[in-house]
Amino acid sequence: MGLKIKIFSPGKTKEKWLQEGLAEYEKRLGGIEIEWDYKTLPQKAPFICLDPRGKSYSSTTFSEFLYKEFEKEGSRLTFVIGDADGLPSHLLEKASHVITLSKLTFTHQLARLILLEQIYRATQIYHNTPYHK
Repeated sequence: MGLKIKIFSPGKTKEKWLQEGLAEYEKRLGGIEIEWDYKTLPQKAPFICLDPRGKSYSSTTFSEFLYKEFEKEGSRLTFVIGDADGLPSHLLEKASHVITLSKLTFTHQLARLILLEQIYRATQIYHNTPYHK
């Protein structure tokens, strides 16, 4: 069974440069199936919420976290990115993990690209390739 990541994030990506960036990282992540959901939020755990108040990771520790979660969750992970108002507290409370990409604030569309790049970086760290050097 291959690895699969589902990403819940409101609204489609409008900017062409972001679409191109997402397409590039999806291509690089060829061994991991990426599924996007722009309308619904997950109703049950496990899922990982992105929130500025979440736990922060270095790229190396995020790689370790990601692969431990793949192992624990049967090769399938779900991430949730909020809109301009963030995520509702009841969703954050249900999350198996709440993490942050940065202390900086990003649009939800840019957060998608940053998340995919960090997932790609995590795979490269895990496989000990020179990308992360």
